Amino acid sequence: MDAIFITGTAGSGKSSLTSKIVQWYNDNHAFAITINLDAGAINLPYTPDIDIRNYVDIEKLMTEFNLGPNGSLIMAADLIATRIDEVQKEVDSANPDYIVLDTPGQIELFVYRTSGPYFVTNFQCDNKVNIFTLDGTLISSPINYVAIGLLAASVRMRLNIPQIDLMTKKDLVAQKIPDINKWSSSRVKLEEAIESVSENEHASSDHKILSRDILRALYRHGVISAPILYSNITMDGIVNLTGALSRILSLGEQEYD
Repeated sequence: MDAIFITGTAGSGKSSLTSKIVQWYNDNHAFAITINLDAGAINLPYTPDIDIRNYVDIEKLMTEFNLGPNGSLIMAADLIATRIDEVQKEVDSANPDYIVLDTPGQIELFVYRTSGPYFVTNFQCDNKVNIFTLDGTLISSPINYVAIGLLAASVRMRLNIPQIDLMTKKDLVAQKIPDINKWSSSRVKLEEAIESVSENEHASSDHKILSRDILRALYRHGVISAPILYSNITMDGIVNLTGALSRILSLGEQEYD
């Protein structure tokens, strides 16, 4: 029983990815289930097998503690950790091959508060991995690529489990894919691209120097890697993604036919 956590910035396609991964595994004769950990979710592109909203009610928190929407979301995120035993019991009862956990839309609610890393650490399963979704529309410039790469490294450090970086919305940035492939495959090429950014693109000399220093630090510590390119619309890239998952979770041995 392996756990796949899905994290990333708001709007990067985490919930859609969750539904596609489960669909892929189930279509290939593995038993996968979904867990929704976003208590504030209104509409999801899948029906969660286990839903934190059954344990944490946003509207009730707002009424009972006189909180606004943001305050209730923060409190709900913290309460997730207190319901880990109930969630674990449901998972153990289902006994799936894979559990895909869709984390809150606002990444800071899960990754940077204590409750998220606590949940990841104490959730019981055989193996764990995190997929960090990089929104393709946000990394279409070299400086943004470094900035989101820094965020991905920060998430890796906070959760402290193996991580796969996945660029979503491949279909929306098709014209930028050659550049993204070039930047992700060579630090030198990325530094050259950073240097070529004009000030008209809101890149001052200070921005460029900072971006280069961050990039070199990420490479020096081995916490930046070329993302897998993926589209939730066409599922192009799903084979590469599930292959990477297999290498981490089961040393390359597929658990489906």
